[in-house]
Amino acid sequence: MKDSIHKYFQVGTIQWMSHPSPAYEALDSIKTIACDDFFDAIEVGKFADDATRAKAKRILEQSHLKVCYGAQPRLLGPKLNPNDLDEEGRKKAEATLLEAVDEAEYLGAKGIAFLAGKWEPATRDQAFAQLVKTAKAVCDYAAAKGMTVNLEVFDFDMAKAALIGPAPYAAKFAAEMRTLCPNFGLLVDLSHFPTTYETSKFVIRTLRPYINHFHIGNAVVKKGCEAYGDEHPRFGFPNSANDTPELLDFFRVLKEEGFFNAEEPYVLSFEVKPWGDEDGDIILANTKRVINRAWALLED
Repeated sequence: MKDSIHKYFQVGTIQWMSHPSPAYEALDSIKTIACDDFFDAIEVGKFADDATRAKAKRILEQSHLKVCYGAQPRLLGPKLNPNDLDEEGRKKAEATLLEAVDEAEYLGAKGIAFLAGKWEPATRDQAFAQLVKTAKAVCDYAAAKGMTVNLEVFDFDMAKAALIGPAPYAAKFAAEMRTLCPNFGLLVDLSHFPTTYETSKFVIRTLRPYINHFHIGNAVVKKGCEAYGDEHPRFGFPNSANDTPELLDFFRVLKEEGFFNAEEPYVLSFEVKPWGDEDGDIILANTKRVINRAWALLED
């Protein structure tokens, strides 16, 4: 592709994945990303205290990065479930997502992303209704601030075992939500496609009207292999599903489906993390190399 990827996408990274604690201090990580002009965007999450949050805000204000906010750790850490059949549990998940909207606004983000919770086949319809209830409350709250809410599509029977996806079920949920809240959308992640047994073409075409945001990454889906599940290892990791050819295919599908938007570029973030004692900065460089190669091979 002759044009730069930065013409069509705001390329970002997920701070807490690229530089996981305790190996990295959050502020040092944010400054490292802010000083790297490869990045147009950064995704941050909950901060441990007010002082750190205020310092992060100051760095972000200076950076000219598009700030995005991921509320997924707020749910995964304390095991909160936005589609909990127990109403008290659902309300706890809703409460932290409302807090996430406030924190995101303070940091300069224009929306948040979250994920669905675990589910059981016998009660899937009830869980779906509970998730609609939570998502609508969060969307209504965000709308009053001019913000969006994106649900990330995860595996349904592997690692996270979340209610939403696979892609057709995610489309059903998104269609329901769009009738209620126009500020609702979906976030899709290349690293999750192997975990839902789907291809880039199938996922993107199925979810086309609802996608607001993209992640790219890798996964190991061969049982018994190191980093099996939703671990987001580096490109080139042993026995993994995605590398340059899969990213090239992903870019081709995005181009075919009209997601190359120079006027209002979508965010496309790395969701790749170091495995074991790997170095986060080396893994970031690895990901940039794979992106650069896949983009160079993309036809004009």
